Amino acid sequence: MQKVLLFNPRSANYKPRIPNSILNIAASIEGKFDYAIVDGNLEDDPWVKIERYLASGEFGYFGCTCMPGPQLKQAIAVSKKLKAQFPAVNVIWGGYFPSNHPKVVLFSGYIDFVVNGPGDKTFPALVQALENNELYENIPNLIYKKDDAIIKTRKDELYDQDSLPPLPYDKLNSFYSLKKYLGKTYLGTKTIAYHSSVGCPFTCSFCAVVPIYNARWKGKSAQKIYSDIKYLKENFGGNAIEFHDNNFFVSEKRTAEFSKLIMHENMVWWGEGRIDTINKYSDETLALMRRSGCKMIFFGAETGNDEVLKKMDKGGTQSAAQIRAFAARMARFDIIPEYSFVLGTPAETPEKVMQQIDQDIAFIKEIKAINPATEIIIYVYSPVPTEGSDMYKNVLQTGFHFPENLEDWIGPQWDAFDLRKNPLTPWLTPEMIDKIKDFETVLNGYYPTVSDVRLTRVKRTIMRTVASLRYKSGLYKKPYELKAMQVFWKYRQPEIEGF
Repeated sequence: MQKVLLFNPRSANYKPRIPNSILNIAASIEGKFDYAIVDGNLEDDPWVKIERYLASGEFGYFGCTCMPGPQLKQAIAVSKKLKAQFPAVNVIWGGYFPSNHPKVVLFSGYIDFVVNGPGDKTFPALVQALENNELYENIPNLIYKKDDAIIKTRKDELYDQDSLPPLPYDKLNSFYSLKKYLGKTYLGTKTIAYHSSVGCPFTCSFCAVVPIYNARWKGKSAQKIYSDIKYLKENFGGNAIEFHDNNFFVSEKRTAEFSKLIMHENMVWWGEGRIDTINKYSDETLALMRRSGCKMIFFGAETGNDEVLKKMDKGGTQSAAQIRAFAARMARFDIIPEYSFVLGTPAETPEKVMQQIDQDIAFIKEIKAINPATEIIIYVYSPVPTEGSDMYKNVLQTGFHFPENLEDWIGPQWDAFDLRKNPLTPWLTPEMIDKIKDFETVLNGYYPTVSDVRLTRVKRTIMRTVASLRYKSGLYKKPYELKAMQVFWKYRQPEIEGF
């Protein structure tokens, strides 16, 4: 029986984080197939170790998780080299990029299968079928190429997360010291990265999660989450938590129960949620969350334009008025709202696009006036291939299209596109992009992020003083002095580098 090699490509900031996606796959084959793990964040050149494993002749399967952006760059390079040197090895990709762009992946010639969404049952079933030379057409959540056609099998239901096998932390620790994954962040000196749920119950038209999960969500129980966190704290010293769920806060009951369980562990934690969901939480739950260590929550505010929010299929009841009121409400509980905004959405005319950008800049400044502690994350709108979305249909009508060759995705312009920093969209002019980026530079100067733990009080004061006139007067154009300071001091942008 051949072994499985699991690969976690290097992330944007090269910071090791517990590779939950790879660990989920490892858990699914634990006791069924022998496996090894290679983490690109902890290797100078991961190919050296990958080649050594494959040269043994013991490995017949290569599983790779792949997010858009920097991970894709390393995943492509490794997979292409692997297929050329070890053509008999089955290359299996999973993650957001291949699930959303299976055609370009499978027509590359060096990736054999795509796991479309959760792989907890798909991956072991596929390896088992390939090992025994059996049919795999009926395995759910699978995409593969047959002749010149892309075949997608049926989507499976989301699995009860508590019923899945436990993550093999000890096995990971045998490949890499798990303590290396608990790094220093704004939240704590040894921060745990943890996934407690899959999917999201909403259908935002610009979100890569929607085509994969189709408005479905499943979460682990509060007790299961707490047990895992407690284990990592007691055995490896974890003292803070980043919940990387697409939407941690779907269930108020689960959130409140977890808050009670974690209350006395003296751990700071962060997660992602929706304004219109958490705004329904009671004051008692919000106060409980803060007492339990919840310090900051990431929210997709997106825009202050109610018309655009509707076009985004934001769902629920989110509105500009609610975004304002919620920022004020969070201040009462000393929880920092981290608001992300998507600027540069398509409109009927260039003048309309610029008008929306100006409106969103004014709205962001209004939010900062309401609650100065609000963290602001700015993205430039980039399309996601969401079938049935009116916004995506309008995008295609402008002449926009994704690369048709996989290796074109790793060009610098598409790398930035995946980080929502370079749109490559026909309706956005260089003037518009410059305005967004210049405002972002001024905003980051006047309100430096609290999450940059390296930025001293003196540096913050200097930047704020220099940015003051620009921010208050609206003179954002060409803020070279601020850009120079931010480059020299290596200012950390959390939307790119994390905490």
